[in-house]
Amino acid sequence: MNFHSSPLYVRLRPRLLIGLIVSLIVSLFSVLASPLPSAAAPAGGYKIVGYWHNFDNGSGFIRLRDVSPDFDVINVSFAEPTGSSTGVIGFTPYNYTEADFKADIAYLQSKGKKVVISIGGANGQVQLPTTAARDAFVSSVTGIIEKYGFDGLDVDFEGHSLYLNAGDSDFRHPTTPVIVNLIDALKALNSHFGTDKFILTMAPETFFVQLGYSFYGGSCISCDSRAGAYLPVIHATRDILDWLQVQNYNSGPIIGLDDQYHTMGNADFHVAMADMVLTGFPVGKNANLFFPPLRQEQVLLGLPANSNAGGGFTPVAEVHKALDALVKGQQLSTYKTRGSATGYPNFGGLMTWSINWDKFNQFEFSKKHRAYLNALNPTAPDTQAPTAPANLVSTGKTSTSVSLSWNAATDNVGVTGYTVAYGSSQANVTGTSTIVEGLKPNTSYTFSVTAKDAAGNVSAASNPVTVKTDEASGDNQAPTAPTQLSVVSKSAASVTLSWAASSDNVGVTGYTVAYGSSQVNVTATGATIEGLKPNTGYTFSVTARDAAGNVSPAAVLTVTTDAPSGAQPWAPGVAYKTGDEVTYEGKTYVCRQNHTSLQGWEPPYVAALWQLK
Repeated sequence: MNFHSSPLYVRLRPRLLIGLIVSLIVSLFSVLASPLPSAAAPAGGYKIVGYWHNFDNGSGFIRLRDVSPDFDVINVSFAEPTGSSTGVIGFTPYNYTEADFKADIAYLQSKGKKVVISIGGANGQVQLPTTAARDAFVSSVTGIIEKYGFDGLDVDFEGHSLYLNAGDSDFRHPTTPVIVNLIDALKALNSHFGTDKFILTMAPETFFVQLGYSFYGGSCISCDSRAGAYLPVIHATRDILDWLQVQNYNSGPIIGLDDQYHTMGNADFHVAMADMVLTGFPVGKNANLFFPPLRQEQVLLGLPANSNAGGGFTPVAEVHKALDALVKGQQLSTYKTRGSATGYPNFGGLMTWSINWDKFNQFEFSKKHRAYLNALNPTAPDTQAPTAPANLVSTGKTSTSVSLSWNAATDNVGVTGYTVAYGSSQANVTGTSTIVEGLKPNTSYTFSVTAKDAAGNVSAASNPVTVKTDEASGDNQAPTAPTQLSVVSKSAASVTLSWAASSDNVGVTGYTVAYGSSQVNVTATGATIEGLKPNTGYTFSVTARDAAGNVSPAAVLTVTTDAPSGAQPWAPGVAYKTGDEVTYEGKTYVCRQNHTSLQGWEPPYVAALWQLK
């Protein structure tokens, strides 16, 4: 991230160092004399994030309270490891007393700013190879955040912090310890502080994200094992990740979704790089390993504040050209956005390395880009929370489980799910009933339910319900696994399953059919799963449970839903296979290669995927 880094692609050249020295001499006095820019009202939804140096590398020291008010989020950089692979993170404020540093953070927060601790940087290699290192990381980072009152954590792991072991080929199910332990650590921190109060961001280099489209470190031969290594971390935390600010600098040419190389320092590069994570892409160009798109507000452009800050400085006019394409849909001649032809009106904003270099450059970055963002007229964000779920009741209980149901909440846009809270635990569900399992016998639990929508708005809590679990039955024997799991029938949108009954020393009370992140609880030895996508493979697992909460081993079966009968209208988000037929604007097209459709990949515009019949 910082000027002293040795990026994966680019090594700073001697002439850049000479230029820095000259710039320092010529500009120092004029910059120090420059007045702080006047405060500007934050643009609705559009953030400017800046990194603040906890050191002095020639760009000059700035007190936190003197940071330009045009920044919405200040990333204090960096907290760094205190030892090799121990996971312990340390932080000491530079040129500050502890009391003054805390006071300045509180001052910024009183002005509506967020102050985040960033971990890593070019000199802070962080590896969590063991669970002990993971736990030490969580403990030490928690201590730093609580000690100074930070609003959250920015993950700025560079160099060799993250990599993929050979054979770790599926970003959805990583196995490399440094990846798995980091994911677990971030989830633990989020759980400790609470999603609504804890900001989690990431600032990887393009090598660790967009390069994963062409090469994935765990599955490609003779490529760097770090290629795309952030992808499993981003994917596993996407529900708690506030935003991703890829460093669009110190980068070599990267292949975009148009299968063309894009070179840093211009609008074309920034649009192509952002569009990749807004559209999603097949990792390692494997159609079966598709990295889903992030939400618009989760994506920021990462830029150097001036030419001294890093390779790939982009002039203001080129940045605004990129934002015109991304936010307004004013397409470039060199790259057309794939995820949305009309732009991303709720795009997240900008990040810069750094606040210090911005001041050194007379606030060009913060002043000019804030003015641009404030002039935009974004789509009004959804700020209305759903109504509270009503009539929460218990519909049954055992010694280790409680069954609950409630009336559906309503929302101006739509409810996406519910969170059942009890004590310090919670469970996310999509329907209006659930069975909370794994409880202690003869123990009282108080449950409440909140609803949430796609914008992250959370309702007030339902009425609380207190339930005391039954006394322990002494039954510790799980049922046998269901057998003879088979498909009774299937269609393009549903699968009907049946299985032979499990046996139990006391008695089976029901079965759970799980598939992906969803599950259905039934009491019979069969179930019909609906709402599936056509021509898509689903893996179903069926387990039996008894009244004591004991769960059997699973029976597992993979089923592919039928292709639509006849040519169906083309739609995004559908897994098409070679030979499938669709209709679009009155014409019929035949699929040329397997892929999952995306907005912008309509048949007339993607000849590589569709052929007119």
